[in-house]
Amino acid sequence: MRIDYTSIKPIYVQVAEVIEDDIVSGKLQDGEPAYSQLILARELNINPATAAKGINLLVSKGILDKQRGLSMTVAIGARERIVSEKMAKELSDTISSLVQQARKIALPESQIHSMISESFAHHEAAAHGVTADYGEAEAQGKITVKKEINARSETSTHQKEENENE
Repeated sequence: MRIDYTSIKPIYVQVAEVIEDDIVSGKLQDGEPAYSQLILARELNINPATAAKGINLLVSKGILDKQRGLSMTVAIGARERIVSEKMAKELSDTISSLVQQARKIALPESQIHSMISESFAHHEAAAHGVTADYGEAEAQGKITVKKEINARSETSTHQKEENENE
């Protein structure tokens, strides 16, 4: 756990991010007790009120559950909510940056769509173990990524069926 005291980001926001990072990494699990404000204050060398503000930020986002008289717990599904929120923000920022760069160089929107589609196809192919340069091969009419992926999926399905029948 670390806090950047020179950052312009408020310390209580950094506290919330530290807790979120520990949830995402698996250090803190759904339904398990979370850090108390006193432990956070001691570990991060901050005022307990600042730690409480970071905790309350996560309570308001539904990441932590606060029950009077009991310890603070990680909400069920907290990890998924954090990952989803961070991904949505990161993707939004990335797309915004992409559009700004494309406009600077007067790249047509259709070309951006095409580039994104090619990237999806490339990553899908890689996920299925297809490693050839399909952009060039497809342009030459030799192969399509989707056909190759479908062929591999069908082969895998047939092998599973044969194994089940044995």
